[in-house]
Amino acid sequence: MESSLRLNGGAQVAPRQAATRPSTVRSSDDHAMLRKAAEVSRDINTPRAGIYWTDLIASAGIGYAALYLAATHSHTGWAIVAGVVAVLALYRAISFIHELTHIRSSRLPGFHIGWNLLVGIPMLTPSFMYEDVHSLHHARTRYGTVEDPEYLPLALMKPWTLPTFVLVSALAPIGFLIRYAILSPLSLVFPALRKQVVERYSALSINPQFKRRPPEGDFRRWWNRLETACAIWAITLVGLVVTGVLPLRAFLVMLAVVSGVAVINQVRTLVAHLWENEGEAMSVTAQYLDSVNVPPPALLPMLWAPVGLRYHALHHLLPGLPYHSLGEAHRRLSAALEPESPYHKSSHSGLPVLARRLIVSSLRGGQ
Repeated sequence: MESSLRLNGGAQVAPRQAATRPSTVRSSDDHAMLRKAAEVSRDINTPRAGIYWTDLIASAGIGYAALYLAATHSHTGWAIVAGVVAVLALYRAISFIHELTHIRSSRLPGFHIGWNLLVGIPMLTPSFMYEDVHSLHHARTRYGTVEDPEYLPLALMKPWTLPTFVLVSALAPIGFLIRYAILSPLSLVFPALRKQVVERYSALSINPQFKRRPPEGDFRRWWNRLETACAIWAITLVGLVVTGVLPLRAFLVMLAVVSGVAVINQVRTLVAHLWENEGEAMSVTAQYLDSVNVPPPALLPMLWAPVGLRYHALHHLLPGLPYHSLGEAHRRLSAALEPESPYHKSSHSGLPVLARRLIVSSLRGGQ
């Protein structure tokens, strides 16, 4: 996922600040890089259903099993270990929502509904909250502008924005419960509320200025089915807790695990881009240079940037490439392009270096 795991319109970070230094990311396109990227990926752009299904089922299965152990184990130490495993596994499972937005359902039959049944509905993050939203982030004229739901110039904003940005995500499970257990049914009765729910509380985005358009046609029917299922599950979950069928401790552990997933994703979001654009349209190459790859030999990105998210910059060059092909595409491009190619400039060694860069930029440019 490229966006924050929180409801648009919830607690918000500061509005965009005027930059105190010129942007360094706008540039013309490097056509040699773009041509080579298309060339080396032609034979690896088909999603392999076996990989997708095996990865998803294993991640969700491990995640839910670990969640059960964390919620029921009497030994605090083992419960904590199980909770950490649950966070990492379910984070990987939920990250497939990013793949759903780029790969047509006809190329992976059944995967969209399968992901929603296994992950989207149980975790109250149905795919409609990302579908028709994330695509705007990849639009040539929208990336990095006020019309991009997934962009804020964090490097140019007030320094306190960064910790606030992360801490807000910890409230995600409460926000999801309110969204589906309360706002969904109420919005059926009050049209004005429904308009607000659709515009402000139905997108996984980080831009507080973003307002979502009402769904239409087949997508509206898909949205309504998923929202109904999520509302029923959310109301049932609250009812189970209130009646004591689901112990309060188990419920709190569930909230903590989902909160952990949201926080990890928010931290990853912080280092997915350099966040240095001031709102102007950018070339594809400039978008690439404002994005981040964290390739091997780094190992930890497998945990905090799973399902291909460690190749985020490459993904902006080849948004339709399946996650399991990004590593091979990166190896081919790294070998084929000259050392002076801009392609190499978006590779970084790890999260600490990227986080430090963002903090320093914020301290310099957002005061």
